[in-house]
Amino acid sequence: MSADRRPGRDRAPQGRSDRNRGKPQNTAKFRQKEVDPARVAARDVLRAVRERDAYANLVLPKMLRERGITGRDAAFATELAYGASRAQGLLDAVISSAAGRPVPEIDGTLLDVLRLGTYQLLRTRVSPHAAVSTSVDLVRAENGMGPAGFVNAVLRKVSQKTEEMWVDELAPSPAEDLVGYLAFQYAHPRWIAEVFRDALGGSAGQLQALLAADDERPPVHLVARPGMMTAEELALTSGGEVGRFSPYCVYLAGGDPSDVDAIREGYAGVQDEGSQLIARAVTVADVGEDSGRWLDMCAGPGGKAALIGSLADIDGAHLDAIEVSEHRAELIRKAVRDLPVTIHVADARSSGLAPGFDRILLDAPCSGLGSLRRRPESRWRRSPRDVDELVVLQKELLSEALRLVKPGGVVVYSTCSPHPAETTAVVADVLAEVEGARQLDARPLVTVGELEGELLGDGPHVQLWPHIHGTDAMFLAALTRD
Repeated sequence: MSADRRPGRDRAPQGRSDRNRGKPQNTAKFRQKEVDPARVAARDVLRAVRERDAYANLVLPKMLRERGITGRDAAFATELAYGASRAQGLLDAVISSAAGRPVPEIDGTLLDVLRLGTYQLLRTRVSPHAAVSTSVDLVRAENGMGPAGFVNAVLRKVSQKTEEMWVDELAPSPAEDLVGYLAFQYAHPRWIAEVFRDALGGSAGQLQALLAADDERPPVHLVARPGMMTAEELALTSGGEVGRFSPYCVYLAGGDPSDVDAIREGYAGVQDEGSQLIARAVTVADVGEDSGRWLDMCAGPGGKAALIGSLADIDGAHLDAIEVSEHRAELIRKAVRDLPVTIHVADARSSGLAPGFDRILLDAPCSGLGSLRRRPESRWRRSPRDVDELVVLQKELLSEALRLVKPGGVVVYSTCSPHPAETTAVVADVLAEVEGARQLDARPLVTVGELEGELLGDGPHVQLWPHIHGTDAMFLAALTRD
């Protein structure tokens, strides 16, 4: 990626002066001044991910606020933390080769810094000298001279080759194993690349485009709450651009979304455009006479419930929202305040709610393979076993949704995953088991803005893609029963 390297800075460590050079570094206070706060924050995020299975996108914003890191420093810390998390598999292969030992044999505190340094060397415009020296400073400040020397030697060896050269040396041969080569090049586990290939119908060109899009930091999508403000108003006040597809979407050019006044005041939120389209789809489906009973079966953390609730408020309808986790139910309460939404803390498979809903959204728990770019470390945590366990739950939930919907009503089944086992296979299996159930053409439910025709495929379901639509890889199917 050297031809289009990610932004960075030729930053030397802060707090040095000529009079301090050559003096022993005896105190922790002095050593702390030697390191760059942005890089320290990025390192601490990687440590939290490694040690506590934390989520980078949850840990970093809080850390930046607590430490008063803003502006370019915050952007730099974000790029390092998310980028190194996303590219971990590729980085680890390079580190292992340069160190001459398997990554599991490297001390974790050193590995975090090696990942940051290697990421800077291969995927940013930070100068090699700055990338190496600041990494050494991070280790020396905490671990001493010996470990710092090890990190220095490994990173200097990494710096001798570009990313393309390392890929050519370490990846499988593209002539013999194209999927393996692309998976390595774009930092994905091989099994996920195979899933994407199958979902894309075996097209190598489409697979490469998808993996490349998935390997980039995603844009921030905002949602204007209907009845509170329009997308045009949100774009004007946030400095963003009105979205291509969802009538409520705004693309935020940069900056922290929490700085947008409309978000702080509850008139807007952060939500991928694909998720907006799915929430809207359940509200525009033809259900005959609509009694105003709507249901969101797996509503946490509340983004789709807030959008559906806003539209229910306009239409005079009421939304029931089910969430099994009390913590996530509390997030829904905050998202839907002052909207006609009733929250039920229950298992959606046995909620106790009476059948007869006009519209049901089942945004089912899934592997999340369609939103890997927004959860940078998640691709390295998933395994095929996760999918096997989820498919059983998805089928049970969809069967219950068809029991709860009124005859002629609509169930919108969605996943943030393109995995055929979680999408088309789940729908096919449930249709075969539930008497009177049938699938509808979902494409008219998302034909809005520029999203129409060939962009929606052959149907009857809809599969969105990062490399085609600029959204997460959301799946949508519409079902009804007689």
